[in-house]
Amino acid sequence: MKKYVMVAAVAMTAIMSSSAMAAKIGVSMAKFDDNFLTVLRNGMIAQAKGMNGVELQVEDAGNDVAKQLDQIKNFIASGVDAIIVNPVDTSATQAMTDAAAAGKKPLVYVNRQPINVDTLPANQAFVASNEADSGTLETKEVCRIFKAAGKKEANVYVIMGELSNQAAVQRTKDIEEVIATPDCNFIKIIDKQTSNWNRDEAQNLMTNWLSTGKKFDGVIANNDESAIGAIQALKAAKVDLKSVIVGGVDATQDALASMKGGDLSVTVFQDAAGQGAGALDAALKLAKGEKVDRKVYVPFKLVTPANMNDFIKKN
Repeated sequence: MKKYVMVAAVAMTAIMSSSAMAAKIGVSMAKFDDNFLTVLRNGMIAQAKGMNGVELQVEDAGNDVAKQLDQIKNFIASGVDAIIVNPVDTSATQAMTDAAAAGKKPLVYVNRQPINVDTLPANQAFVASNEADSGTLETKEVCRIFKAAGKKEANVYVIMGELSNQAAVQRTKDIEEVIATPDCNFIKIIDKQTSNWNRDEAQNLMTNWLSTGKKFDGVIANNDESAIGAIQALKAAKVDLKSVIVGGVDATQDALASMKGGDLSVTVFQDAAGQGAGALDAALKLAKGEKVDRKVYVPFKLVTPANMNDFIKKN
């Protein structure tokens, strides 16, 4: 039976109750040069510094699957008490799960869902936000905006994240499912391509789409970096942003600045600090031999110009 638990956006209290032990935690991040993951990583580091006897060894996998697996094996060999992994490729996590199980080390996946999540060993867990909500919240708001503007037909481009990443696959599925509903089936996807979560790639992609001359009404991106890249291309082409709806996910500081400037229409808050805190809490509990639910979800929250001030400085 699958196990789920929803946690509050910030798991500070839970962490403090779990930290009454000396522990060394190995952390392998998919990459350091990502705005959202940087917030997650820094939040985790800050929390550990506030705990007596908790030490983090944080390493950058450089978006390299083989390097990340080597990091996990090195953590095990060095005798860490538990491991936290933000996986490079969510379809390549079985080897990591097996390595940790063989080394009898607790393992917590954070932010990116491993392919084997429903069959994780008892001393392994996954902490993130439920991606079935992310693209859904984003696209429902885009649909609402179109309807409020009296749109009977709307063409959109979809910018996907890394195709090896479960979040990108799920967020794109969310978009497609929302626009298949009777309320939003007036929206048509005219093209969808990946930007690999990257702002520059998204800008180039949007520039190429603009060069086709196709009429479009919106851009629905899997993350804020991609949405911002699309906005930069639109501005460079002197497209009136008031005539185009652009959505993203993460509610990063750059995204909120773009929203405040009237460019980004909608984003979805993904609590980086809450995920990092939850992952550290789970790792410490597992290191003490305590039971942790297999899936720990930190809720997504819709962000619009009406409530964006509530999320300033959170990511």
